[in-house]
Amino acid sequence: MGTCREAEYSQIFVPGPIIVGAGPSGLSVAACLSNRGVPSVILERTDCLASLWQKRTYDRLKLHLPKHFCELPLMPFPTNFPKYPSKQQFISYVESYAARFNIKPIFNQTVEKAEFDVKSGLWNVKTQDGVYTSTWLVVATGENAEPVVPDISGLQKFNGPVVHTSAYKSGSEFANRKVLVVGCGNSGMEVCLDLCRYNALPHMVVRNSVHVLPREFFGLSIFGIAMTLLKWFPLKLVDSFLLLLANLTLGNTDRLGLRRPKTGPIELKNFTGKTPVLDVGAISLIQSGQIRVTQAVKEITRNGAKFVDGKEMEFESIILATGYKSNVPDWLKDNSFFTDEGMPKTPFPNGWKGENGLYTVGFTRRGLLGTAFDAVKIAEDITDQWMKFNGPLGRINICSSHIIHLHFNKS
Repeated sequence: MGTCREAEYSQIFVPGPIIVGAGPSGLSVAACLSNRGVPSVILERTDCLASLWQKRTYDRLKLHLPKHFCELPLMPFPTNFPKYPSKQQFISYVESYAARFNIKPIFNQTVEKAEFDVKSGLWNVKTQDGVYTSTWLVVATGENAEPVVPDISGLQKFNGPVVHTSAYKSGSEFANRKVLVVGCGNSGMEVCLDLCRYNALPHMVVRNSVHVLPREFFGLSIFGIAMTLLKWFPLKLVDSFLLLLANLTLGNTDRLGLRRPKTGPIELKNFTGKTPVLDVGAISLIQSGQIRVTQAVKEITRNGAKFVDGKEMEFESIILATGYKSNVPDWLKDNSFFTDEGMPKTPFPNGWKGENGLYTVGFTRRGLLGTAFDAVKIAEDITDQWMKFNGPLGRINICSSHIIHLHFNKS
């Protein structure tokens, strides 16, 4: 990597691809490239690997799927890890993964702008410290880059603490309190479970319909069952079977205030990205009344909330389990490949490659399994181009004008 510095900025040419994001997605691509002899540079805005896991997740978090569905390419989980690794176990796995493939991201580099220069045919990626230039850009910031804070009327005037799950660590901070949890996805359900461990009384807001499935059926992963059946049967038939299993194990969730969507769980996930909830104990606590289900919030008051059904209740704390969103539109100056929401316009399995050397990983809405699939494809594609250039670098000359001039020798 050649470097040219002056007081104002650095101009840095990267012979391999620039990867934005040092989470599992970015690390997967870097590892697959390294395995093929292609160098890369990862730019990471925080000071650590997998910052979402290290800085924005609650203590009790575990993988929702069995570990063999969550492995990064080229390296399985340790055999002594449990079926559903904990947060700390997953972080240790990621750190071991980076060490094994000698991946050393450049930390504390916030990408302010990434833009393709038509004249040079190169990507210019600007951070606060300089401009990184490469033939290839891999967007690996993923679907969960920024917390989503809903616009709820009156939220600003609430007297108690308002915390997004990205800042929630443990229910110990809310012991014996009456807590309003906004959101009924996997995070909302697990936060409610955690609050109950500390004798809090969570009220979970269910704004829309939601599929709740058992995590396992007679010791078998419900996700694994679905993946196996999809090899042989149509999607709608598999969805019907999953709902039958759910009714057998969990009962009719409509009676609990958890209305099921009319579209089946897998079909809904594929078309909207809405993930079904995998139950790890919340349903039994809803049935026993330890977790209360409420309708949508109409307005937050100074001491509580008013609901759309006309009821009003007091609360001591509010937790927003309202998910995350992509931040790609904030920095990538390319409107052709991504939607306004920062997701690839082309659906899985073909959403990993754009034009002019642009790639994306971690946007499949299929978790770490989708990440691994895309990472392998990206590495193969870039390696093919790399080999055509036989390097591809011939030499780098740094001129006194503080601009790096690149000369490619093609043979």
